[in-house]
Amino acid sequence: MRGHEMTPRVGVQIRPNHVTWDEMAAAWRHADEAGADSIWTFDHFFPIDGDPEGTAFECWSTLAAMASVTKRAQIGPLVTCTRFRNPDLLADMARTVDHASGGRLVLGLGSGWLERDYQSYGYAMSRDADRIREMEAAIHRIRHRLGQLRPGPVGPLPILVGGLGPRMTLDVCARLADAWNGWGTPEEIAHLNGVLDGWCERAERDPAQIERTVAVFETASDATYDDYTAAGADHLILVRSGPDYRIEELESLLAWRDSRSGS
Repeated sequence: MRGHEMTPRVGVQIRPNHVTWDEMAAAWRHADEAGADSIWTFDHFFPIDGDPEGTAFECWSTLAAMASVTKRAQIGPLVTCTRFRNPDLLADMARTVDHASGGRLVLGLGSGWLERDYQSYGYAMSRDADRIREMEAAIHRIRHRLGQLRPGPVGPLPILVGGLGPRMTLDVCARLADAWNGWGTPEEIAHLNGVLDGWCERAERDPAQIERTVAVFETASDATYDDYTAAGADHLILVRSGPDYRIEELESLLAWRDSRSGS
């Protein structure tokens, strides 16, 4: 079912930068206890907002801790770069975090875009199209490895693909992913959802099988949130960075969700 036909979901991305570990963990607990449907981190080796030399923590070590600190929300990277880790190893890491969380992991994947991440850690940064092809190949390897691991994931491990590229990224998403993450105005999201639906039709896949998640960078009015769901969003994810996460602002988005669900 598409976003405006079902109860919307609400999550928060708590970026692992410009904070102490204890401050970040407290934000996870707050979001989980407040009723967030999902809690996310990201996969950058340096802050992408504020002071570029500020503090930052690594994605998958952070997720392992998040799995233990939280109890009910889905967790995941929004997103992890498929170039930074061997895909078979990444599958094993994801399976392990899935067990640590009791089956709550969503494996968010992307092709990576920040040149500093690549250069500073010794990765070669290829052209956009090549990185997307490599992401597609990585998804196949990840799914194959997940089927070989013992034990396997707790249940079917959902794969999310993040990105806005209408010709390649959304094509890969339509064929291989369980969820998509994008960002932009409601009008832009409506357009991209239409493009994704078109790729699903070409792949002979029901578009309703792909959850549509949207990153929201600032709190907004209930009317704006309604516009996102009318544009096809199933799941709104509030983006928050340190040092002041302002995690209490998540509660207004949760109140909007609950008012739309009648709870």
